[in-house]
Amino acid sequence: MVRKTSKGSRQMSAFETGADAAGRMPTGTRSLLAAVAASVLLAACSGGVSGDLKQYVEEIKKRPGAEPEPLPKVAPYKSFTYDAYNLRDPFSPFYEPEPVEHTAGSDGSVTDRPKPEHLVRKKETLEQFPLDTLHYVGILEKDGVRWGLVQTGAPDNTVYKVQVGNHVGQNYGEIVAITESFIKIVELIPDNKGGWFEREASMPLNE
Repeated sequence: MVRKTSKGSRQMSAFETGADAAGRMPTGTRSLLAAVAASVLLAACSGGVSGDLKQYVEEIKKRPGAEPEPLPKVAPYKSFTYDAYNLRDPFSPFYEPEPVEHTAGSDGSVTDRPKPEHLVRKKETLEQFPLDTLHYVGILEKDGVRWGLVQTGAPDNTVYKVQVGNHVGQNYGEIVAITESFIKIVELIPDNKGGWFEREASMPLNE
C-alpha cells in the first residue's frame, strides 16, 4: 500500500524498503552488508600487509650471509685389544706354595710341582676337552714342518692343527712328538700330596 505524506511526498512501502512492519531489516540482508564491509576492509589492509612483507623479504635478501659454523671434531676411533692373558689371575692365591722336594711315588714316578708356565699361560682350545675324546685323524708336512690333525668328539667334530709344544686334554698335556702313527703327550697329574708327576700318553692315528 502506498500513502502520501502531508507535503505530498511519496512514502515507500515495507516491501520496497526491505524492512518489516516495525522498520527492522531482515537477518539475511544484515549479514550480506556485513560481509561486503569486511571484504572492503580486508582488501584495504591486504595491500599494506603485502607491501610490508615484500619490503621485509627484500631487506633479508640484502643482508650479508653468515659463515657456516665449523663441523664438530670427531675423535678418531681407538680400538681396544685385550692383552691381559699374561697378567696375574685375580682369583689365584697371593702366595706361592712351598716347593715340594722330589720324592719317588709307588709307581716309580717322580713327584714335583707343576711347571710355572702351566699356571700362568693362556689355555689352548683343545685343553677344554678330555684327552680320551680327541682323535688323531691325519698328518700334514710342508717345508720340514709337521702338523697333526686332531678332531674333537660329537657334537663339535671340529678338526684342529697341532704342533709339538701345543697342549691338549685337561691335565696340562704337552705334545712332545708327532709321528705317522701316533701323537706322544706328556701330562702333569696331581699326586694328592701337594705335588705333581709326569705321565706319558699317546693318541693313535685313526685309520
